[in-house]
Amino acid sequence: MTTKNIDPSYLACPIRQVISRFGDKWSMLVLYSLYSSKTGILRFNELHHHMTDCSQKMLSATLKNLEQNNLICRKVYPVVPPRVEYSLTDIGKSLMPSIVSLIEWASLHFDDVVTKQII
Repeated sequence: MTTKNIDPSYLACPIRQVISRFGDKWSMLVLYSLYSSKTGILRFNELHHHMTDCSQKMLSATLKNLEQNNLICRKVYPVVPPRVEYSLTDIGKSLMPSIVSLIEWASLHFDDVVTKQII
């Protein structure tokens, strides 16, 4: 399907076009890990330590996606071995109050959404 065949309202829809860029679980966890770190800066292995159930390949892809979408900044230092640090961009920081609110909502309603048994 080409963009000619796509309904223009679909292409302009903020939920589809924006949320799809960071709405997956790994992206949310990366963003929150950076936000909640003491310095706001984490290296790859530090991020992976927060998300041990995420493969290194998936974490790498997630970081690339977030960087391409201007939500995180990747800073490479010219040292051996290479040192790379990740931090939130201003756009990423502006997103965090919404993510924190979602986390608070999820904590309050966890049992209702996740563990509620069908009677």
